[in-house]
Amino acid sequence: MSTHTLKKSDLILFTGSECWYRHSLVRDVLFTDGAKHVADAGGAYWLLDEIAFAQKRLKAVRALEFQLWKLTVKPDQTATLVCEDGNGHAAYKMLLPYTDFPLDTVSFYYVNKTILLPSEY
Repeated sequence: MSTHTLKKSDLILFTGSECWYRHSLVRDVLFTDGAKHVADAGGAYWLLDEIAFAQKRLKAVRALEFQLWKLTVKPDQTATLVCEDGNGHAAYKMLLPYTDFPLDTVSFYYVNKTILLPSEY
């Protein structure tokens, strides 16, 4: 049984960040208070990992100065993670056969080597 406490209404409360956290494996990637809250309350450090790892392994993603990452969860608990350039052009798409992520959708920006919520931009 999932014990995630993440609520969509919590995300709008993040309008800046007092702290920046360094990704443990991709050391040049940072993330904000809002991104950390999603990871903590949503059990989604794996999602921050996917964004960070893509910066190293995918040239098409790395080439984007601005990235919009969207996770969309379907009722059957499958999901799609997409990285776009902010203008609707996808550079990367990943299908997830299962996730227990508690929201139906969440978005992050990746800019200046930092993962953040759109409200923190």
